[in-house]
Amino acid sequence: MTPVTTSTEDMSERPALLLVHGAWHGSWCWEPLREILTDDGWQVDTVDLPSVGSPAHGMHDDTKAITQAVNGPTVIVAHSYGGIPATQAAFHPDVQHLVYVAAFMPDIGDSLRGMIPGPPPPWWEQDGEVLHAKTPETVFFNDVSDPPLDKLRPQSYRAFTDQVTNAAWRYTDTTYVICENDNAIPPPAQEAMSQRATATERLDAGHSPFLSCPQDLAAIVARASLLPRSSPASG
Repeated sequence: MTPVTTSTEDMSERPALLLVHGAWHGSWCWEPLREILTDDGWQVDTVDLPSVGSPAHGMHDDTKAITQAVNGPTVIVAHSYGGIPATQAAFHPDVQHLVYVAAFMPDIGDSLRGMIPGPPPPWWEQDGEVLHAKTPETVFFNDVSDPPLDKLRPQSYRAFTDQVTNAAWRYTDTTYVICENDNAIPPPAQEAMSQRATATERLDAGHSPFLSCPQDLAAIVARASLLPRSSPASG
């Protein structure tokens, strides 16, 4: 396998990578990416967000889980809904960079539901206090050869209405990865959010590049994680 990092820097000086999944998902979705990055010498950690599978947990519970997983210099890589609690959690002195992968990039006062204009997307199916994703094979996995449909779990609706009180991208360097064939978050919406980022990358991919093109995503994550830190956060 071709290494994703060509730098000759001391590997002991690399930050750890913390991968934050999106709604309906779990840490399992990162395995192809995690394997590539680990083989390339990165320390890679994941976190399971408590709002997946539990209507009692919201975005701030997810934020707490992310914060507790930060242990020393860290780059957070967040996907989709994961960008919401990551934005809140990354207001932390040990977070060196934040990578948004087709992710929501909220400002203070935003919630995921508030960032979606008009009625809910037609592929959301509400069942009391949880949401199910209809047609995930076309919304999430349109370019994935073997979509892991059986691994998806109900998502707490509360997590989509909790509001952000800190916006880490205002103080911490960020990279936004636009997925140009995304059926979940329209690329124009990603383009708009990416204007807040320090740097922008692009992938010819659907909503789940960690499954469809993990080698390409790994190269972007490694590149972003080695950028000099220009704006340390406080927290």
